[in-house]
Amino acid sequence: MRDAGAPETKERRCPRLGHEITFAYCLGCGDDGGPCFKVADCWWEYFDVVDYLRAHYDEETVARILDARPKPKVASLLELIEQAKERTGQKE
Repeated sequence: MRDAGAPETKERRCPRLGHEITFAYCLGCGDDGGPCFKVADCWWEYFDVVDYLRAHYDEETVARILDARPKPKVASLLELIEQAKERTGQKE
């Protein structure tokens, strides 16, 4: 472990972003403003992240986080294209 302090201050390299982030960042970067869908996958080696989630979130939220699956790449790319079109005012 890199930091013996509070879990929120622990740091690691994010596989999605490619740089160092804190656990606190992971708790608020999900699509809905909650924890990232990969939070348990990324942090299990550093501390008992599932226990942390259970202590800080209701059962439904924890289940949603632990059972979450990323969107398929094609769907994500299509969403990004649509968002870019909307920003630039382009239509199909």
